[in-house]
Amino acid sequence: MQPSDQSAVQLDPREFRRVLGRFATGVAIVSTVADGVDYAMTINAFTSVSLDPLLVLFCADKNARLHGAVLKSGRWAVSVLPESARDLSEWFATRGRPLDGRLGGHPFTRGEHTGAAIFTEALAALECRTHAVHDGGDHSIVVGRVLAASTPAPQHRPLLYFEGRYRTLA
Repeated sequence: MQPSDQSAVQLDPREFRRVLGRFATGVAIVSTVADGVDYAMTINAFTSVSLDPLLVLFCADKNARLHGAVLKSGRWAVSVLPESARDLSEWFATRGRPLDGRLGGHPFTRGEHTGAAIFTEALAALECRTHAVHDGGDHSIVVGRVLAASTPAPQHRPLLYFEGRYRTLA
């Protein structure tokens, strides 16, 4: 006999966020270009999926501008952030950023396979083509086939997110 799903329905969303905040995550930025316009957003829901084929996934809020742009373009990049890039993370986590200068003057190069911004200070970067998109409630789970991988600035330590705050390794 399966346990009732009713217990999950009664869980307070704030408590759910507090509990999940106990899981330390890395911080990254997903970027894309759609109709010649750059889009980018800070994410912490990112993981590898498969080695054969090479697949990764990230979760995008369906109300975010990046969501529609990624679905439209079908190609995107992930820049894994170092601890020195907290300002970069905060900029791309800010809802309603101005449409002009949306990359905020932060140094980047264009991915060879996607044309998407890959931030110069990234610890690691991936370029991906959308492989599948799955419904995830108020988010979409975007699975990408990895087209290229690099380590632009591998000597830095990662930026982490834990209990609702940025953290670094001790």
